[in-house]
Order: sequence, then structure tokens, then C-alpha cells
Amino acid sequence: MQENTMLDYLKDVLENMPTDWLNLTTHRLDIYDESLAKTQFLEQFEQLYHANDSSTSALNELPTAYDYIRLGHPLSCVLEWGIAQLHNLKTENVISFSSATMPLLAILRTNLLTNKNTRIVYTESLPHSFNEATLKEVYGYKFELERVDDLASLSAFDGSTVFISEENTVSKTDLSENIDFSIHEHGDLGSILLINGKQNDNYVSAIQHVRRRESIAMTPANCIPALKSLVEQSAIVTFKGDTAADKASVIQSIKNITGSNTKALVGSSGLSVQYAIMMGLIDDAQRHHSGKAIKFIVPPNCYGGTNDQARRVAASIKNVEVVDLPVDGDNDMVQSVETVLAQIAEEDAVPYIIAEIPTNPRVEVPDLDKLKEALSRQRKTASGKEAIDPVFILDQTFCPNVHFLGDGEILSTVRTISYVSGSKFPSGGKCTAGYCVGNTKSEALMDSIEKHLSLCDNEATQLQYEILAKQMPSMVQRIADAYKNTRAFVNFIKEALPTAKINFVSEELAQRGFTPSVFSLDLPTKGDTDEERETYKRALNLKLIDLMITEIPDESKYCVSYGQLKGCYWTIPATSTQGTTKEGDKDYIARVSLSANMDLNRHKEVFKDFVREI
Repeated sequence: MQENTMLDYLKDVLENMPTDWLNLTTHRLDIYDESLAKTQFLEQFEQLYHANDSSTSALNELPTAYDYIRLGHPLSCVLEWGIAQLHNLKTENVISFSSATMPLLAILRTNLLTNKNTRIVYTESLPHSFNEATLKEVYGYKFELERVDDLASLSAFDGSTVFISEENTVSKTDLSENIDFSIHEHGDLGSILLINGKQNDNYVSAIQHVRRRESIAMTPANCIPALKSLVEQSAIVTFKGDTAADKASVIQSIKNITGSNTKALVGSSGLSVQYAIMMGLIDDAQRHHSGKAIKFIVPPNCYGGTNDQARRVAASIKNVEVVDLPVDGDNDMVQSVETVLAQIAEEDAVPYIIAEIPTNPRVEVPDLDKLKEALSRQRKTASGKEAIDPVFILDQTFCPNVHFLGDGEILSTVRTISYVSGSKFPSGGKCTAGYCVGNTKSEALMDSIEKHLSLCDNEATQLQYEILAKQMPSMVQRIADAYKNTRAFVNFIKEALPTAKINFVSEELAQRGFTPSVFSLDLPTKGDTDEERETYKRALNLKLIDLMITEIPDESKYCVSYGQLKGCYWTIPATSTQGTTKEGDKDYIARVSLSANMDLNRHKEVFKDFVREI
């Protein structure tokens, strides 16, 4: 009876859910409590369930669920809650993935770090992307495989037992005491992991972290048919679009935008793509430079997801290490590249550089001619041999329209791979998918990257391809129009508040094609000590943002994204995009992102009010 009541309630929720549950890809920070991110939504959702309140207005008042679609969102939380209710599990012990293989990889990673054995059991077949040799040789994972006809016949095992099954329904299943983890594959929708037994509760956080950094949760669009299968107790029914045509359109758009004719790859998120790049390059290094140390050179204050993922990879794979690359403020990227590459050449290691151009959040562009020289310079090892040339992994999310890679372009002669977060300009904030492409010099590396994108089952979903196919043809024009608004707002702030420090590209850089629509604002401060001045400035940041989102609620949002189709987004990198960055490397400044579609004059008026108040 209780089960039917729960399913009936979920059916009503599906009918009444807010439209943002399906369409929103980022969150408003003004209604977000990070310390309660993984609990607050479901605690209040359960209160509505017990009150039998499934009204749209009540659902719309629920706080932000988790922090991103990558880690979780309202529909994935509701789906996991429903499955947990059916199986009498804690909700956090049910975790959905857009990928079929990433939940398994999350368990394998956790057991690798604790030196625990893993047994993978299946009755029919393993996921199509499963690659035993690569998982053992490249990732270093240790496991044994066992095909069985009957789970009851399983013998005892010293370690974790993972059961993988293909399911065409989302329904109640028997959880055998012999199984620690049960992974249900649901075709194109992704998979759902059930963590069984109190002894495995400590895996929850580690597995969620994999989903946050190396993959994404089951997408909102894919959670809908999963939830319908659950409430109707019927087979999963999915909408089939023309994915082949959409994918071909997206690939062609990437080639047109980047000027590169090499293979382009599209993943479920920017970090899914970055993970494939990292693992693909490690695979290549192990094949061509066996036994040599692999160094990922990363700016310590770059986007927190990049920073965190790089260190997570280094923590789980022998002979991989992260080296800091200071790039912002008083640090010059070119000089830092020269210094670090000289050191790594001396050690005869394999150098992979991850850097953002323009940098985030200071929006700085290095001297590209000098950067090219630094990356191209032939160096010697301590023994006098020729050092391994670097691969430059370029995050050009701020300016995806700049041609770095094509024949004759600035980085065409340096092994370079460019990638972009698709949740920004490519989709206009409508989905999380990202993409990468290489130049001619890195063409051979793209096959290795594709191998790992496939192994992780992290390719873009059908709907993501459809969204990108619609949005990418207009991307270059949207970038140009948004830049005009941004330049106008920056010039206005310089006049209205000349004591503020603004980080934005110069007119000269804009002439070279660097036309971002995001800038950072270092507000003037006062006080007798450094601590007083910093405290005052941080409070002023929040005062400005609060004023903007209060006075212009339809357009101004306290939100981490950019490249959006309309409005103006405000954030403080230190408390959002740099969440996992070391405290000393964080930037407590305001970052502002403008679109082509916004009331610029109204934003100027409110900023004038702010200046008068301070």
C-alpha cells in the first residue's frame, strides 16, 4: 500500500513539475546553501510527500538540488528517492549516471585507493564500452570477472562484489546479500547504482565525486522516461530523434568554428571531455614513453573542476603528477611555461599543459607569439637527449570563436588540443555537453582520446546533440553581440567608478578576435589593515550582486555560468567555480557575464545607484 502511495505521488509530481526541472542547467546561488546541497532538497521534498502536496507552486519553492546537473538535479534526486523507497535503502545509496560504465569505474577507483579486491559479476553481457585490458593497464584497476547463471550460486569473496545487469524497466529488484553494488543499465538513458549494506555506506561520497568530476548524473530529459517506467511499472519508452544528422551537424559546426579539420569529439560535459583527454594522453604516454613520469601542468587558480580532476587523476595513477603553472596577476604564463618545461625536460618526463585562454577569472591573454616560442622550443634532458615535446591542452571556453588550431594559425605547429564547455556559448546554457578538437600535429592523439570517451560511455546524449545542432550555427554571432554589450558596460563602469579595477581584454586583443562577454571586477575598498580591507571588499561584492538581482530579477542572476542566451550573470569565483581550489589561490572578486539579449541601460542605472550608496 505504501509503495502504491509513493508511486501515485511521483506520478502527480511528473505532471506538475516546474519547467526549470527539465530545462535549467545551472543554479541560482542566492537560493543555494552549499553545506546542505545534498540533503536540503530531498528533506523538503519528503515533507511535501507526507503532506501529499505535489502542486507546481510547492515544488517550485524547493531549494536547489545538489550543485550542477553533473552532480545531481531535481529529477535525478526524485528518481533516486523513488528507487530507494522501493528497495528500503537510504536515498544517498542510489546514484544515477548518464554513463553505463562510470559507476563501475567509481567503485574500482575507490577500491584501488584502499587496496581492496573487486569482483564483477554479470549474467548476460558487460556494458558495450567495457574494456578489461585498458582498465587494468591504463587506469591500474584490479578486478576479476565472473559470468553466472544464478546469483544464489555465488561463492564468498574477500572484497566488493559488483553485479551488472541490463534492464528495460525501472522497478523493484531483489538485492542479494552476496552483492555489494548493483548496477542497472538502462540503454541510452544511462545507469542506476544501488549500494547495498551498511558496510558500503562509506562509498557514497567517493562515487558521487566521480559523477561530479568525471561524468554527469542521468540527464533531466532521460530521468523523465525512467520515472515514467517507475510509476507506470512498464517498459522504458524513449523518444528517438535523428541523432546521426544532429551529430553530423555539430561536428561540422565545430570544424567551421575552430578552423580545424581533425576529428572532433563531443562529451556529456566539459569535464567528461577533459577526463577523456587526460586518460587518452596518459594511455599514449604509456605506449610511447613507457616508464617515464607524466606531468600535468595546471594553473593552481583555474576552474575548480579542472584543478580537482587533474589532482584526482594523479592520485589514482602511478607516475602521474600535477605541477603548478602560475598564470594570473603578477605571474606571466609564458615565463611560467618556460620555467616548468625546462624543469620537466631536465627530468625527462612527459609534459601536458592545461591552460585557459583567456584566463579565468582575470580574463588575461598571454603574448601568443612568445607562448608559441616557449611551447616549440627544443629542450634537452639532463643526459643531453632531446626532451619530449609538450602537448598544450587549451580550455578556450571564454573565447571558442578564436582560431588557434587551423593551418597557419598561432598554435598550428604545436601539439594542441582545444576543448570547450558546451554549457556556455555552444548551447547557450541549454545543456552541459562539451567538445574537443585537435590540430594536425595532435591528430594521432584524438584516436586515444576517443577510445577513453567511449570506454567511459561519456559521449553526448541524443538531446544534447539536438540542442547543440540548433544552437551552434548562431554561436559566433552571439559571441560578437554579447561582446558589444560587455565592452559598453565595462566602459561605463570605468567612468562611473574609476577606482575599481576591471579585468577585461584590451581593444587590441579584441581586434585579434578575443571578444569574451565576461569580465571581473575588483571593487575599491577601505580599512586600516589588509584583513579589514578584504572583509569590506567581500561585503561590497555581495551588496552589488544583491542589488542587481533584486532590482532586475528577470535578467540579473547570481549564477556561475556565462555564454547564456539572455540576461546578466554575477558570481564570486572563490565561492563558486573555485570551490575546490586552495584558499590562497582563490579570487574574491565579482565576475560578470553578459549576453546579447539584455537591458543594458537598466543595468547601468542600477550600477549608478550602487555607486551612490558606497
